[in-house]
Amino acid sequence: MPELITLTLENYGAAPKQEVWDRRWFDGIKRIMDVVLGAAALMILFPVILVCALVIKLSSRGPAFYQQLRIGKDGKPFMMYKLRTMYDNAEARTGAVWASDNDPRVVATCRWMRRGHFDELPQLFNVLKGEMSLVGPRPERPEIIKKLETIYPNISRRLAVRPGITGLAQIRNGYDKTIESTRWKLDADLEYIHYRRLGLELRILMATLPKFNDKSAH
Repeated sequence: MPELITLTLENYGAAPKQEVWDRRWFDGIKRIMDVVLGAAALMILFPVILVCALVIKLSSRGPAFYQQLRIGKDGKPFMMYKLRTMYDNAEARTGAVWASDNDPRVVATCRWMRRGHFDELPQLFNVLKGEMSLVGPRPERPEIIKKLETIYPNISRRLAVRPGITGLAQIRNGYDKTIESTRWKLDADLEYIHYRRLGLELRILMATLPKFNDKSAH
């Protein structure tokens, strides 16, 4: 019996000309929506970002904000912005690894930021710069991409669109914890890329709102 991912990819044939035109129209509308909604969200949530930054500075040594190399559309690397909720240089010994339950690298007074995903809010600047979208596959780190490619060679298909702050994989499956669990994330990301429409974008954005109190976050 073919694997789930194989079954999904078998349906991804060449798009007819009308569908290609529709996708280009959709991409243009999606970019306008990213700029308008992204700018509005940044203005509304900027005080929250400042409060988070202040708590971080008072809680631990190091900068409140940091940049992390991620892989974007068409494999182009970019620097993604985040609020620092872990101790400074937390990965100096371990290297790039996924967060775990009750991760000891996380500053205790910053766990609520991770539970509410407030540490991701600076990525609104990435959206305005055109490096990310509000909705799309989450961008991975180069080191993790290399590991995943040995198991899932088709993972590069996720790079066909701009990565997102939220996405179908996040509202359906939550955080990745292991390389094996990425299989379901990949399946959801490819499903989104194949079926992306404005209606789906709006449904994903609405389904993201409850994530501001995400008990599964770590």
